[in-house]
Amino acid sequence: MKQISRRDFTRTSVAAGASAALSRMRILGANDRINIGIIGPGDRGMQIWPIFLKQPDVAPVAVCDVYQPYLSRAAAACNTKVATHEDFRRLLDIKEIDAVVVATPDHWHALPTIMACQAGKDVYCEKPLSLTVVEGRKMVEAARKHNRVVQTGSQQRSGPHYQQAVKLIQEGGIGAVHKISAGFTRNAMPGFKHEEILSKELPKELNWDMWLGPAPYVPYDPFRCLYHFRWFWDYSGGQMTNWGAHNLDIARWALNAKSPTAVSGFGGRYEIKDGGQTPDVQEVLYNFNGCVVSWSGREVNRTRDEYLVFHGAKGTLSIMRNGFTIAPEIWRKKEQPEIEPMQMKGNGGESQVLHIRNFLDCVKSRQRPIADVEEGHLTAVMCHLGNIATRLQRSLKWNGEKEEIAGDKEAAQMLSRPYRKPWKLE
Repeated sequence: MKQISRRDFTRTSVAAGASAALSRMRILGANDRINIGIIGPGDRGMQIWPIFLKQPDVAPVAVCDVYQPYLSRAAAACNTKVATHEDFRRLLDIKEIDAVVVATPDHWHALPTIMACQAGKDVYCEKPLSLTVVEGRKMVEAARKHNRVVQTGSQQRSGPHYQQAVKLIQEGGIGAVHKISAGFTRNAMPGFKHEEILSKELPKELNWDMWLGPAPYVPYDPFRCLYHFRWFWDYSGGQMTNWGAHNLDIARWALNAKSPTAVSGFGGRYEIKDGGQTPDVQEVLYNFNGCVVSWSGREVNRTRDEYLVFHGAKGTLSIMRNGFTIAPEIWRKKEQPEIEPMQMKGNGGESQVLHIRNFLDCVKSRQRPIADVEEGHLTAVMCHLGNIATRLQRSLKWNGEKEEIAGDKEAAQMLSRPYRKPWKLE
């Protein structure tokens, strides 16, 4: 089996940007500093905030969170005095800040990103980019209007082995690809209990009204906070917008396609009875006019299905964060395959560092980053359409140019959601 080493790959054109980024990390000086702040340093935020802080050209200025323990933790990680705010608008008022990291729950991605662009700041926004299709388009428009660099936190795009795999696929290395399988499986039975998270009483350290923000008001529920916001439609979209936002992004990138023309979805929360809403079983099909992409999600059985597999006419490329493999196909009436087996190792941690470096370098160069806001939006659209189809248990026809669902008024209304006053999407 042919193996590609990390050293060999960095000599190729695909890895040129990654190598340059790593080199710049060693030569940047104090005059190149980027003043930065973070909004929402919770679970995901504190996975990436320390990486930002380790970059030699980053100067932390402020942190913001509605939960005091998270706020204090993020400020302490800076090892220097920084401003602390509960309201993200106060952070955006700080003129010295050049860029912000938005790592809030999904329903809080759009407004801070748009308002940061309006304030002349660049943005690193975690995936999925948006909660709705309309939100995502507004975020793209704000970035373009104000000439801002907006990177979506889809760090797999910065992984050298993902870049190599996409290059191979697009150059026909595994033959024509007419089927892509993506999915995520685990066993989350019997679900999650409230007492595992927080007290059932509203903690005095948490601003619940601000946490809800534009989402509909509900009384405080500890199960809706922190990581488990993902299982409620008002704040997120389940594993579809969690892991689907990663793997469907690579599938769409490899196809070099903007959007599907039709989407079918089925599933529901069948077995997990913990109060969550998003599916514990979900099957979605996307038609890309020449390629069928499937998403398979399962939370009730951990048996590993296909994570991300490209089924080519000459071979099958299976990829995860630790690398990819290519298994050749033997055509009918042939004794030998047309391509060789191949394997390349990957490093998810390296991909994350390179992704953050790509953003910081683009803040300086003003070039668009590898996971530009438009790309993040188009992938989020796939996820949102998959969830809409699943919730309605039917097929949808999608006009990618107009970003409209044709002939289905009920589905079309789900492309956006009303905001709770006083918040407005403008």
